[in-house]
Amino acid sequence: MGVQGLTGFVEERGTFFTELRVRDTKLVIDGSSLYHRLCFASAADFRRGGDYSPFAAAVGDFFGSLWACRVAPFVVLDGGRGAEDRKLPTLRGRAAERLRAAHGLSRGEGGCLVPLLTREAFVQALGQLGVPFVQCFAEADREIAGLANRWGCPVLSLDSDFCVFDLAAGYCPLSHFQWRSVCPGEGARGCYVPARCFSVEKFCRHFSHLNKSLLPLFAAMNGNDYIDLAALEVFFSKVRLPERGKGGKHARLQGLLHWLSQFAEPTEAVDSVLKYLKKHQREKIRELLCASMEDYTPADVNLEDFFQNGKYECEAARKADLPRWVLDALAKGKLAPFISDALILRSTFLHVQVENMQRPSAHSTALPIRRVIYGLLLKVSQNAEAASPSQQTNELPVVCEFDRFQKTLKKTFVQAASLPTDFCDDHFPLEKLIEVPMSCRQMLLLETLGVKMSFLESIPSHLQLPIAVTCYWICCSEPKVKLHQLKALLLMIVSGELHRITNDPDPTLVHAEDDGIAYNEFLKWKEKKLQNKDFDLDAAHSFCQWQCCLQMGLYLNQLLCSPLSEPDLTSRLYSGTLVHRLYEELKSTPSVENLFSSSPKMTRLYQVLLNTVAS
Repeated sequence: MGVQGLTGFVEERGTFFTELRVRDTKLVIDGSSLYHRLCFASAADFRRGGDYSPFAAAVGDFFGSLWACRVAPFVVLDGGRGAEDRKLPTLRGRAAERLRAAHGLSRGEGGCLVPLLTREAFVQALGQLGVPFVQCFAEADREIAGLANRWGCPVLSLDSDFCVFDLAAGYCPLSHFQWRSVCPGEGARGCYVPARCFSVEKFCRHFSHLNKSLLPLFAAMNGNDYIDLAALEVFFSKVRLPERGKGGKHARLQGLLHWLSQFAEPTEAVDSVLKYLKKHQREKIRELLCASMEDYTPADVNLEDFFQNGKYECEAARKADLPRWVLDALAKGKLAPFISDALILRSTFLHVQVENMQRPSAHSTALPIRRVIYGLLLKVSQNAEAASPSQQTNELPVVCEFDRFQKTLKKTFVQAASLPTDFCDDHFPLEKLIEVPMSCRQMLLLETLGVKMSFLESIPSHLQLPIAVTCYWICCSEPKVKLHQLKALLLMIVSGELHRITNDPDPTLVHAEDDGIAYNEFLKWKEKKLQNKDFDLDAAHSFCQWQCCLQMGLYLNQLLCSPLSEPDLTSRLYSGTLVHRLYEELKSTPSVENLFSSSPKMTRLYQVLLNTVAS
């Protein structure tokens, strides 16, 4: 993320920071940087699809450290790609990198890959902890900078773009934010988080007292997430950049900064750059450079108003002309950026997991669910299906999906599904979807998943959506789900329930003694068995398919304003390490199915889940 090579250069030098004691302040946090950092630090089992509970615990510990130091956190998350879709080449490049990482992990090589539902688990954890957060309409950087300057507080991130913004109280890189080592402090001021803050002044002084207003031009010319100007290679091949010291791998970056230091302000520098280019290129390059420099101007979106009154207003959202309830739900994180990308761009990215690269993408299993989502967003009535084939192609909206095909990223065009008339007549366009009776919304969700509500009535409400998704997974997966895979998944869900009821802090709840015994027996079994590192790629592929179905089931449920309870991803609903271990054990020791026999309640729950899915 950010300006190419800048983080590496700044970290290598180490002289551009000042020591900081973070306490008694507001702190504006880049949510995307934070959840990536916590995910990679929580020792997640990247190969087996992730363990969301330890990740959620790390999120809780992080904010616990901040509150102990009287720091008021405000988390700002990226939204969708935005109507201009300027980062598309960068996003395609990152998707290809993730694909390479996933392939390496599938072959037993090392590496990190953010598990599929990490962002959803992060948003749920923030809500449960009561951390104020907002999901921006598009890229969050400018809005983060604007809010931090409004409040005069630091930005916490891991994105070198914040070295370029003019920030009143500076940028603290997460790599230097020692939240696990809170210091007791002296006297009345109390404890603090030791941190380091990037100093623009020290940085500019190092480069011949460079005017900091030239940093956005440096970022644009050096290359960032928005701009990679091949045309500027002509400039770099002709200009003689100053050589200072050895330079090494950062020679061009340093030479460019020293070269820019001769100019008083950006316009003069841009004029000088354009002299090296062919005349017919100059105006286009000027426009691109100026637009890219504008990306480093703090936004005028008033996020303070959102955090005080729940109102999110921005120019891009107004231009998109989306229904008010959709904008509000996006800002509150109740709808995912996937939804706004499908609605505004008719284009989505499907994130790869550690799956069998010889098989079709795990996301193909959830395609029928996605088609219903697209149908709701883009409104297609069943009458369209009665039209002639030539008319049908014109009438059914199409969404472009970026997904894995073997070991490459491929673009596929997917037709939206036509919907029942209830959802498509003039009474219920997208802006009035929330007015559709709850029974109709629930029926559409369950029909999409191929389940009747009567099947789910014996299931606890918070497990109804995961079990409905499991029924769908059994019916739609190719190759077919094996019985041991199904049983492993249900035993994992039951273990999460057992953990939840035995660790519930509510003093009014009386825990059955046999639940406690069963839980302790399970913990002993787990400790002994999780040492085994066997890995079955076909089973991994099947569990990836389940996560894809759960993700899209969750998105469809959210779009329909939650006719079923939202499942809690933070409370051991899915643990890749555990489900793989259970699967391996069931193959050799079928009696593992009786793992919770000490608890009649959990035994009953397992049987109910198994019977529901089997029926």
